[in-house]
Amino acid sequence: MSSPESIVHDPLRIQFETFIDQHREILRHCLDGLTEEQARRALVPSRTTLLGLVKHATFVEQVWFDEAVTGRSRHEIGIPAASEDSFLLTAEDSIDTVRKAHREACEASRRATADLGLDDLLPGNRRGPLPLRWVYLHVLRELAQHCGHADILREQILAPGATSS
Repeated sequence: MSSPESIVHDPLRIQFETFIDQHREILRHCLDGLTEEQARRALVPSRTTLLGLVKHATFVEQVWFDEAVTGRSRHEIGIPAASEDSFLLTAEDSIDTVRKAHREACEASRRATADLGLDDLLPGNRRGPLPLRWVYLHVLRELAQHCGHADILREQILAPGATSS
C-alpha cells in the first residue's frame, strides 16, 4: 500500500479521479428536467433507458470499488450477478432514488480507494488481481461510453415531436 502523502499528491491519480468524477456527474445529470416516464422510456431494443443507465452506473461502482477492492461477492453486496440485469428497473426506482443510490455508491467508491495507490492490486475481480490504475481506466472508459449513450437517448427524448414508445 502506498503512503498517504504519495497518494494525495500523485498527479496521474488526480487526473483519473477528476475525469471519473466528471463523468459520474454528467451521467447523473442526464436525468435533469425529465419526467419519470421520460427517464424510463425505452428507445432501443436493449434494456437501456436513461434511468437504467444511471442504475447500471451504480452497479459499476459497486463491482469495481466494492467487489474488486474488498473481495465481497455480488450477492453479499446486494447487486445482480449479471451486468445486464443491472439495467432492470423496479416500481420503486425513481429519478430521486436512483440518483441517490448512485451518489452514495460514488462516495463509497472514493472512500474505498482513498488509501490505495495506482499500483496497488485489488484482489476481488473475477479476472484476478488488478492494479487500481487498470480499474480507473476501465471505469473511465465505461462511464464515457454510457455518457455517450445518455446523450443520444436524451436527445431523442427531448427532440421536438418526440412521443412515448
